[in-house]
Amino acid sequence: MKLSPIHVATLLLLGMLSAVCRSQDKPKAEDRPKAEAQTTPVRVTIVFTEYDGEKKIKSLPYTIYINAHDAADSRSSMTKLRVGSRVPVYTGGNSNMTYLDVGTSIDAHATRTVEGHFVLALTLDRSSAEGYTVVPVQRPPEQTDPHAGSFQEPIMRSFRSELDLKLRDGQTLETTMATDPISSKVIKVEVGLSVVK
Repeated sequence: MKLSPIHVATLLLLGMLSAVCRSQDKPKAEDRPKAEAQTTPVRVTIVFTEYDGEKKIKSLPYTIYINAHDAADSRSSMTKLRVGSRVPVYTGGNSNMTYLDVGTSIDAHATRTVEGHFVLALTLDRSSAEGYTVVPVQRPPEQTDPHAGSFQEPIMRSFRSELDLKLRDGQTLETTMATDPISSKVIKVEVGLSVVK
């Protein structure tokens, strides 16, 4: 059967229309781009306060900003803060020194619940060099100075806590209180959260 030019043109037109119609079909669910994660910026304040008996010795405040994701979103990330110094420690021998990091490390993660509260996961690590102890070394018998051949080493204090808190906007909690077993000094930790407007 021989096709006339009109039949050929009609078939070509139908072929082009079917391709256009197919391209306008709705994309499948897996082809659609994922919605952007909903985040709420929050400011978290952490205050370490140290007491000797009833007397407040020092107060160390830290502030970090976190993008709190919705609880159903698994893409939220950890916010980290590191601040401190390196303390030299003698390890023996001729001029053998090592350096220890002392200071504060904070790892924080926040999610927003359906009710509008915030679940805040914190890892707090604080260390300090407090005072010194004299470490004796062997000295020659002819040396009469009692301190000759000795050196001072720092006494290292440490505190670590992992917290899982549920806070509302503007709330502050005293979360932890710990007593150092040697010095009897008390450390209290206060955590506050507020939504950044």
